[in-house]
Amino acid sequence: MSKPFIYGMSVEGEHFTDREFETKRLLLNFESGVNSILISPRRMGKTSLVKKVKSLAENETLKVVYMDIYKCRTAFEFYEKYASAVIQSTATKVERMIENAKEFLLGVVPKIVYSPEPASEISLSLGLNPHSNDPEEILNLPEKIARKRGIQIVVCIDEFQQIGEMPDSMTLQKTIRSVWQHHQQTSYCLFGSKQHLMSHLFYSRKMPFYQFGDMFFLSKIPTEKWVPFIRDRFRTADKTISEEVAKRICTTADNYSAYVQQLAWNVLTMTEKEATEQTFHEGLDATLAQVSPLYVEQTANLTSYQLNLLRAICYGYHSDFGKREVASQFNMGSRSNFPKLKKTLIEREFLEEREDGLFISDPLFAVWFEKNMM
Repeated sequence: MSKPFIYGMSVEGEHFTDREFETKRLLLNFESGVNSILISPRRMGKTSLVKKVKSLAENETLKVVYMDIYKCRTAFEFYEKYASAVIQSTATKVERMIENAKEFLLGVVPKIVYSPEPASEISLSLGLNPHSNDPEEILNLPEKIARKRGIQIVVCIDEFQQIGEMPDSMTLQKTIRSVWQHHQQTSYCLFGSKQHLMSHLFYSRKMPFYQFGDMFFLSKIPTEKWVPFIRDRFRTADKTISEEVAKRICTTADNYSAYVQQLAWNVLTMTEKEATEQTFHEGLDATLAQVSPLYVEQTANLTSYQLNLLRAICYGYHSDFGKREVASQFNMGSRSNFPKLKKTLIEREFLEEREDGLFISDPLFAVWFEKNMM
């Protein structure tokens, strides 16, 4: 029997729930050659959605390239990753990878790297040289292959916000945009886990990627979709859970996909036959124990003013922080210091700003913080 709930990685098959509208929309974009930008908070299932659509879209005439650039810190590292992923995903055999690399990139010395782990995939090293390999030649690689092979290519780039963190980022962004905007047989799906950085890249009129493609915000899966999913997964483990307890899981996790699955799994492991209020709390304690080391590390260097702003929000204050009643309970320094205080916590992803004020961005962190830092 497969594990009833999956978290900490992308999910597929029976573990993937809802997202019918987003799946149809993204699939249509892939098939129509429309650039797509996905923006949402962490743990909403962006990677799972993209991989699902990839599996639905791929055929003999449409190839989907998936790459994660989280570890890329420079433009050159990005170009190497980009070229390798494109060649690997558009070649069916190892020999073809080598041929494609030599055919479409000048002056490379490609080689296949085999992992010592038997089940691990091979990787392609191209030996690109930042002094001799032209960035525009590399960025045009999928379009060259698509035209030569008579196919359509979609390049999906996870953690795309890293582009904005690289040295001389504006030059890099302008270079990429200037090349990609002319592609006819290659389209792009760009998404990432840092919402405020992604929003800055694509919503700001001053940025090169402004209005680059179809932008949509990946919202939470509603409770009415989660509850039957949770109850069904409990049944696969020969256990039961009431609608009320399933709703408690959703409410506590604020419907964040990864957290719903993690909390549901921990409640299930605490359940003999039927989930109860007690097993729910035991599952929640187990979940908080799993994330606690990370949260302790994240809060270790916060100032007293920063901690007090988080405390005020946990108490239910989301705006008007300069009011006397708030200031008397929570010392956050001078009024002039508050904008910097807020900006820092947003950049470090403790907070997110909505139309109705400031909120803790991570629902499990909010639960942990209330139990341990109030």
